[in-house]
Amino acid sequence: MISPGTTEQAISFERPEALRALFMLDDDVVFLNHGSYGACPKPVWETCTAWQRQLERQPVEFFRRHESLLASARTSLAAMLNVQPDDLSFTVNATAGINVVARSLPLAPDDEILSTSLEYGALDLTWEHLCQRFRARYVKTEITLPLTTPEAIVEAIWDRVTERTEAIFLSHIASSTAAIMPVAEICARARRAGILTIVDGAHAPGQIPLDLTSLDVDIYAGNCHKWLCAPKGAAFLYVHPRQQHWVESLAIGWGWHPGHTFLSRNQRQGTRDISAALAVPRAIEFQREHDWRAVRNSCHERLKTFRQRMHDRYGIEPLYPNMSEWFGQMALIETPAPDPVRLARALLYEHDIEIPCMRHRGTTCVRLSVQGYVTDADLEALDAALVSVCG
Repeated sequence: MISPGTTEQAISFERPEALRALFMLDDDVVFLNHGSYGACPKPVWETCTAWQRQLERQPVEFFRRHESLLASARTSLAAMLNVQPDDLSFTVNATAGINVVARSLPLAPDDEILSTSLEYGALDLTWEHLCQRFRARYVKTEITLPLTTPEAIVEAIWDRVTERTEAIFLSHIASSTAAIMPVAEICARARRAGILTIVDGAHAPGQIPLDLTSLDVDIYAGNCHKWLCAPKGAAFLYVHPRQQHWVESLAIGWGWHPGHTFLSRNQRQGTRDISAALAVPRAIEFQREHDWRAVRNSCHERLKTFRQRMHDRYGIEPLYPNMSEWFGQMALIETPAPDPVRLARALLYEHDIEIPCMRHRGTTCVRLSVQGYVTDADLEALDAALVSVCG
């Protein structure tokens, strides 16, 4: 798809200062929280607003061709994910995608949805609500911290599987810890047992390589607005063809015509602004232009080095090993600060650093995101601020 917008000369991944100039972030804030809502590069944002201008200039004509526009955008995204375009539907975020599935799943009394203690809180609420409605059970496997091996996580989950387990739901990258979960192993084992797999991939697209066909997952919801750097409101729901017959949609409308499909049910959702979804191919193109694989590798190595320095300084055992097997561009760093709320306020209001703080296993942690625009000066600012606050 040829998108409205501009192109610019590729900038080496070795120059995060130059990449920073392509983002709209506030120069007065050290932004180390890409993992929460992402950040959109100027060229991608310009593409999004160009689509919005097309929509407003001639709305009827725009919506007359919106399905073909979405099909073209899905083709670009599907190629990145290694799936067929019609097995994808755009959603506004990963939570909405999981809700489509959770609300469609035919649960019976005493059925079990098996999950873990590391899941995103909003989706815990989704499953708890629906399981309560149908008198089913939402079973959360306690994942012991610190994490040791992927095999230990697989076995901990599998120890809770029963004859009532209808589905296994887990994150690809856990929001609370930023740790990569062994979803490939879980999916393979669940496939052999005939158990449905539902993966929350909110943080995965753009941060780690993602091949959904090789993963052989039943259902996968991912955000494009986080690490793929698309505009807010761009996400996707993938459903394997073997599961599409029962997956409905959050709204029933024109997509439910005779002969309706998973795609028609979820794509034809009435009047809405689809500009963010149409900008996804430009986000993919932007990262290709700037050799984002090299950018990701550079970010990971700098994060790995910084994390090791902090753990050596404070002598605190990390919640998972300092290895690429466990994290990509986002990781937890343990600190001696006593209170995460006070630490977050001190970093933001005294040092102009935006970074989430949380508590695990009695230890206050910062969740550091290193995106391509994060400079060494940004990391040094965090280092100095932690010394100032924590000693």
